[in-house]
Amino acid sequence: MTDIRETGYRVFREMLPGVLPDGVDRIGDGGFGDELLEIGIDNVFGRLWAREGLSRRDRSLVTLGILIALRATDELGFHVQIARNNGLTEDEIAEVVYHSSGYAGFPAANTACKVAREALDEA
Repeated sequence: MTDIRETGYRVFREMLPGVLPDGVDRIGDGGFGDELLEIGIDNVFGRLWAREGLSRRDRSLVTLGILIALRATDELGFHVQIARNNGLTEDEIAEVVYHSSGYAGFPAANTACKVAREALDEA
């Protein structure tokens, strides 16, 4: 069985190429809260994103909707980039934002639109 952390780093690197250089096996600077990043690598990328059952593209659609509803703007910016790497077009990402306005509310969708625009401009 593959180590969960190893899987997490592999999936993270595949979805956000260049963010974490090859050979680096820890995120963070050794300061407060670094273990939270490792928990994310293990549980989010190593367990959830590595599961079969949904494609990465479909997982991106679900994740964008959840992050928009939660107004998790820091994570949303990264996941817009991940969604692009997982095959979503700018138009599809925009549709997720528009669709979320009916369920998560206009303010959440408006904030998401701004975050997505910034993330897409950086790419």
